[in-house]
Amino acid sequence: MVGMNNLKPKYGSVHKRKRLGTGQGSGHGQTSTRGQKGQNSTSGGTKRNGFEGGQTPLLRRIPKSGFSNTQFRQNYEWVNLSSLEKNFAAGASVTPADMLKRRLIKHDTLVKVLGNGEVTKALNVTAHSFSKGAAEKITKAGGKTTLLVGAKAAKQALVDAENAAKKKAKTDKK
Repeated sequence: MVGMNNLKPKYGSVHKRKRLGTGQGSGHGQTSTRGQKGQNSTSGGTKRNGFEGGQTPLLRRIPKSGFSNTQFRQNYEWVNLSSLEKNFAAGASVTPADMLKRRLIKHDTLVKVLGNGEVTKALNVTAHSFSKGAAEKITKAGGKTTLLVGAKAAKQALVDAENAAKKKAKTDKK
């Protein structure tokens, strides 16, 4: 009779582990199946990934071109209008700090409001960006949208103002 006390794996399905470095009696004694000489016979005798035996590796042979802007991208946290409708009362002023308190976003660095859902309350929403649909729905419900300027945009505005002043100074000299 088969019971929990006499269950065994099928014959041949379980193998003994190869125990290396345990001496002559193990059947893998002395060199522990590594052979006698050569690079891999001792510890540390391995090659790094991509090594091709002294030949110029593939990664260095292929041409490299292009540029990636991923290090300069701005990551927005987004909130849908349906979330604002659920979590705020009519006439409330909604800022990224308020959204953070209510756990609608994880960080208040850059926040974008998206137009998924409907708004029936008049909300005064302040964020770094709005989708067209979200801005239309908020104003249609009697609310107001206010854009916050992010640190990068503020710096760019300063640079643009300086460049405009320099251009004006050049034209005034002539």
